[in-house]
Amino acid sequence: MIARAAILAAVILGGGIYGRWAQGPDRVVPRPALATLPCAMDTWRCAGDTPLDRDVLAVLGVDDYVNRTYVGSRDEVMGLYIGYYASQRTGESIHSPQNCLPGSGWQPIASERTTIDAGGTTLPVNRYIIEKGLNRQVVLYWYQGRGRVVANEYANKFWLMVDQARLHRSNGSLVRLVAPVRGLDDAAVASASVSADQFARLIYPRLTTYLP
Repeated sequence: MIARAAILAAVILGGGIYGRWAQGPDRVVPRPALATLPCAMDTWRCAGDTPLDRDVLAVLGVDDYVNRTYVGSRDEVMGLYIGYYASQRTGESIHSPQNCLPGSGWQPIASERTTIDAGGTTLPVNRYIIEKGLNRQVVLYWYQGRGRVVANEYANKFWLMVDQARLHRSNGSLVRLVAPVRGLDDAAVASASVSADQFARLIYPRLTTYLP
């Protein structure tokens, strides 16, 4: 009986010590600013950065971001948005595109969770086809940080809790690609999807140092 009580007390004490340790401040992770991402990648060149409005930034709560347009060799257009959070302990967390897109008038007409072969590495992504009036876009997005890349939002939240406790880190980011669809037929959607996949393969290997 005494032995069981001692074990129980040790477990409670250990849990309390671990809980205090897990709730400590996040480790600061050095990283370059997203604005320094390359403007030239293979056949793609950046066409300019679009700063977000102050009100939008206040809602997003990001610590760093890039909102940039790239143009390919065949005049393909690709929108790149990356929002980085140094810490998600204080109530600021990643906003899901599933919630943001309908709020801006875009409605999803097809979606899937899939993978892209990015130079021998499997990149999990969410692929959406969205429309507003006669305009359509192909959207790819994933969550990246703390050495993890996931597409599933619930898995992202799970690993965030684990890494907060285990690594004292809650930094993370959302990476989103938007490819406008040029045309109204399925071939136009397929072409935009191919461009988005190609760009994902180019940008993903370059993100490790920016999204540690």
